[in-house]
Amino acid sequence: MQKAKLLSQLILSSVLCLLITACQDTSEQSALNLKIDQVMKDNSGWPRTIMTSYGEVTLTHPPKRIVSTSITITGTLLAIDAPIIGSGATIPNTNISDDRGFFTQWSELATKKKLKALYQTEHNAEAVVKANPDLIIISQTGGDSALKLYDQLKDIAPTVVINYSNKSWMQLAQVLGEFLGLENNAANLIDSFNQQITEFKNTTSLPPQPTTALVYYQDGTGGNVWTPESAQGQLLTQLGFTLSDIPDSVRGDLSMGKRNDIVIASGERFPDALTGNTLLLFATEPPQEEAVKANSYLAAIPAVLNDSIYSVGNDTFRLDYFSSSNMIKRLETLFTTSPDRLSSNQ
Repeated sequence: MQKAKLLSQLILSSVLCLLITACQDTSEQSALNLKIDQVMKDNSGWPRTIMTSYGEVTLTHPPKRIVSTSITITGTLLAIDAPIIGSGATIPNTNISDDRGFFTQWSELATKKKLKALYQTEHNAEAVVKANPDLIIISQTGGDSALKLYDQLKDIAPTVVINYSNKSWMQLAQVLGEFLGLENNAANLIDSFNQQITEFKNTTSLPPQPTTALVYYQDGTGGNVWTPESAQGQLLTQLGFTLSDIPDSVRGDLSMGKRNDIVIASGERFPDALTGNTLLLFATEPPQEEAVKANSYLAAIPAVLNDSIYSVGNDTFRLDYFSSSNMIKRLETLFTTSPDRLSSNQ
């Protein structure tokens, strides 16, 4: 009888052990099955885990001292009111930056929030350490990527690597909002922006489609053409523009690394890349339009023949909530529906 009772207890213990192990395995498996940029959070809200290309990063509580090594990501962090205390910066006093190297579209807000420029252009791990962050954010691609410092920075504080080249700023805001516990801020911001998009579509008449969107080189020898995967391409699509196809014959320049957001077109291949009936020139102002029209190398492209070339502002090289809103306002000014415009498009 005692042996039978002992055997029963052993079996029960084994079953309980298996059940506990299964629960643990399920929890671990759910974390392992996270996709890149996916966030898993506890029912109570915290902790939260995000999957990155460098593995999982977990926060046990909301961060209070965020450092962004990516000036591009910084704009979105400011927009969702994240507690960012320091950021990398670009070259100061240019047509896109203030005297600290911050982008002009959110320079005023950065001042209000007392955001500190930790360094300009050259990434500096020591400056990040001195800021005493409890979370560090690195961009995976782009000229503002501090990926080479990842091994150093991950020992300072939880360090998240995010690829913004394949996201609109809204998608980036959603990812950051979920991870930082600011999902409501992100949702409200996106709702407000979507209202701007709806108003634009209701009050404008677009130029001849499809459209090629690009950053035109100052020397006229080429440009970086935005793809549908780029933040710029995604925003234009939301606004109702149709992006023109980029021929395979012009693809292949990987001098800026393998990227999904741009196709580098230069030299003999440049005119072949500009297939759109309209050109939208990013990161520039109206005087650039005349330079494109005067480029004899581009005399036969559709947009020149259509006289349909428009600049959308210096601050559109890197899109965030602020520069995207500015861009929509400029496009509204250019393409607001009028009786004359409607009759010319019929």
